[in-house]
Amino acid sequence: MPRSVNAVASKARRKKVMKQTKGQWGRRKNVWTVAKNAQEKGLQYAYRDRRTKKRNFRALWIQRINAAAREHGMSYSEFMGKVHKKNIDINRKVLADLAMNQPKAFKAIVDALK
Repeated sequence: MPRSVNAVASKARRKKVMKQTKGQWGRRKNVWTVAKNAQEKGLQYAYRDRRTKKRNFRALWIQRINAAAREHGMSYSEFMGKVHKKNIDINRKVLADLAMNQPKAFKAIVDALK
């Protein structure tokens, strides 16, 4: 009796992987074994970097707040310490946005802290 293989499902599975690796460089896009490995690794990176992205953005916000605070003669730690002491409930994302796009509003916050 011949071996039974589910060719329809196998082809669909391969097609799905090949679709996900479309646009990659070299053999990663058109050779099954290389594409499968590239796709698995890509998904691992995607999972890891969804967490890393949060760290990177927080670091960016801190740098922006620090730069803006120093323009007004205050360090980042000093600024955030006074923000918490005065119970101003604005998170770092919003503070960084104000520092970049609304310098007058950020200056008003600094003046309120002094």
